[in-house]
Amino acid sequence: MAQAASLIDAAERVAAVLAAAGVESLVIGAAALAAHRYVRHTEDIDLAVSMPVRDVARIADRLREAGFDAVYREPDGQDPLGGVIDVTGPFGLIQIVNFGERFPAVIETALATATLGVRAGSALRVIPLAHLIALKLYAGGMKSKADIVEVLRRNPGGDRDEIRTLCRRYRLRGLGPLIREADDR
Repeated sequence: MAQAASLIDAAERVAAVLAAAGVESLVIGAAALAAHRYVRHTEDIDLAVSMPVRDVARIADRLREAGFDAVYREPDGQDPLGGVIDVTGPFGLIQIVNFGERFPAVIETALATATLGVRAGSALRVIPLAHLIALKLYAGGMKSKADIVEVLRRNPGGDRDEIRTLCRRYRLRGLGPLIREADDR
């Protein structure tokens, strides 16, 4: 538990550096799945941001100035992400995943509606369920589809119509069979 607390403390400090640079962030990935009742093993925390790709290297510099080890991985032309920053230290790994210029709208609408914090008193927010599912559908792949089914199973009261509407808005395909699989259990 001390390791998890240390990782959350570090993620909150990273998010504060981002906020000071005018970049809002949300918890995504396995930590967000856990916040939405689907716990699976993870040793990192992923933070989603939406910023111009040209600004990501500057954010990595700011993180280094704040005392973090930060490595920026630039996207190529085929990358569905707008760059990733790996922030490491004794706490473990925090990945800052940029959706700017690739899939920014889902992050921007999630930021406007996110209310769930990672813990009491934390300014670090967790992506809402519908947006988390949209990101997983955008990522594609078997693991992401399995995550969608499991998080839906653990959230039977989750608003399926809201999830469908959001995914349609972003022209994401393949949600119907995943909802049916989750709800057929």
